[in-house]
Order: sequence, then C-alpha cells, then structure tokens
Amino acid sequence: MTQQQVPTLDIRRFATDKASFVAEIGKAYTEFGFCGISGHGIPDEVVDNTYKAIKQFFALPTEVKQKYHVPGQGGARGYTGFGVEKAKDSNHPDLKEFFHVGRELSGPAPHPSLYPNLWPSEVAEFKEATYALYAALEKLGNTVLEALALFLKQDQAYFADKVNYGNSILRPIHYPPIQDTSTQSIRAGQHEDINLITLLVGSHESGLEILRRDGSWLPVTTIEGTIVVNIGDMLQRLTNHLLPSTTHRVVNPAGAAAGQPRYSIPFFMHPNPDYVIDTLESCISVEQPNRYPEPINSNDYLMQRLEEIGLIKKAKY
Repeated sequence: MTQQQVPTLDIRRFATDKASFVAEIGKAYTEFGFCGISGHGIPDEVVDNTYKAIKQFFALPTEVKQKYHVPGQGGARGYTGFGVEKAKDSNHPDLKEFFHVGRELSGPAPHPSLYPNLWPSEVAEFKEATYALYAALEKLGNTVLEALALFLKQDQAYFADKVNYGNSILRPIHYPPIQDTSTQSIRAGQHEDINLITLLVGSHESGLEILRRDGSWLPVTTIEGTIVVNIGDMLQRLTNHLLPSTTHRVVNPAGAAAGQPRYSIPFFMHPNPDYVIDTLESCISVEQPNRYPEPINSNDYLMQRLEEIGLIKKAKY
C-alpha cells in the first residue's frame, strides 16, 4: 500500500537516539524527498509574529511595496511582485508575490552576492519578526544537515563550514485570491527547489502537493507546529540523487476557497556562494556512477536556475 503522507519525525530524538533517527530520516528522504520535523522548539509566538507582519506588508498598496523591489538583483532581497516568477519550463507565471529576507552581516560581505536587506518602514515589526524566524529556521536547518551528514557517511559537522555564510533566504509568500478561475496559471507551478534544503512553515490552507514516483500527486497536510523540510537540487546533485529533490506545486483551491488568500513562509537554505558542489565519494558506486563528473560553483548554479525561472535575464557564463 502506498503511504498517504510524508513521515513526521521528532528532531529531539537526534540527541537521544541518534543512530535510529539518522536511519529514519534517511529513509524518509530517499523515499519522499520530504519529511515533517516536530519537536523543533520554535515558539508559536515567533511564527505568529511573522505571519502578522507579512500580512500587514502584503496589504500595502502595490506602489508602496514596489519601493522595496531592487532591479537587477533577481529578487535576491526585498519585494518581487505578482506574476513575475514562473516554474522552470512553464509559460505561465505563478500567482504569487513574495519578499526576500537574507542573512544580516556584522561586517563586510564575504561574497558579492550577499546583498544587504531591505526593511519596510511601513511595518514596524517586520524586521524583528522575520529575522527571529530566519535565525530559528537556520538553527533547525543546521541540525537537519548534521543528521543527513551522518546518513551520507560524513562527519556530523560536514556541512558546518559550508553553510556558515550561505546565501539563505526567508521568503514570505502571499497568494492573493484568484479572480479568474479559468486561468492556466496556478499558485506555484510544479518545480524543484534550487538550494540544499527548504524548511517550510506550513500554510494553514491546503494546496501543497508532491509528485509521487508513480506520477500521481500527494497532498501534504501538516500537523500543527510541524516544519516540512525537503531536499533541494543542490543536495540532490551533491549526493548523486541518493537524496532526491522531489517535484512539488501549490494548486489553486476549488469553490469559495479560491476567493481567499494563502500565505506561507519557506526558508531556502543555501551553501556558501563560493562552495563547489562536487559529488560525494560515498554516493558513487559501480551501480550508481557519478552523474556530475564536472563540479560547479554553487553561486553559478544558482544564477543558471534563477534565469530559468524568470528572475534574472540571460547571463553569459
């Protein structure tokens, strides 16, 4: 029988029952590419404060929000408007707008792609609320990567110096009410994430679906307080597809629900921009030869993918 939901694991077991937890999280990711994480300790207040702040921001007039759009950055920081991003190979833009919060730096940027943040002055709590959630999700992401490092037969701290100044992004998303139900666009077309792992503070509304291996779509419903963590393309590449980056989408709701907005807050965890993605030897075998014999710089890989989804113009590589 096909399992009807992705597994949920209590991250606290990583400290008390490490071997068992590592085996279970590895099984979850090799099978689904997705796993729910409970017991993470992120206070409800941190999440609630962020939802409150982002709803205030997205309720602002379009011309006010556009003040926080930075041309030429590919949406790296600040606001990206409705209908700009599209899924790879799609001709129809996604029905969403979003805001990017990146790493706050205490000194000079260690890489040119680490831009300063923009903070909307119209929402006084925006910076404090969103960056508290950024920090909490990054901490949780580091723990998930420690468990995955052990599953991949690496030292537990393998990823520590590869993500310590990663260009990770908190992306509050607003999917407005759908005015034209005949549109060919959906809230987020089927895609795979670009980064190492994504941590999703679940929306209270349905819509997220993942593509099963048999070609059918599995709705992802989250237990209250669970963070859904999925594998991105960079980690899939690093692990020679041992850990799969699973295709997912956010579909339009039917009936009266189409007239309601939807909000979600993914955290895209990236490696350091100068990190070179080179297939792990532990993931190469006679049965599974190296799919990627040519390593690639993570920032170059990111730029290629941002071009594919319409956030930056075609570049010369």
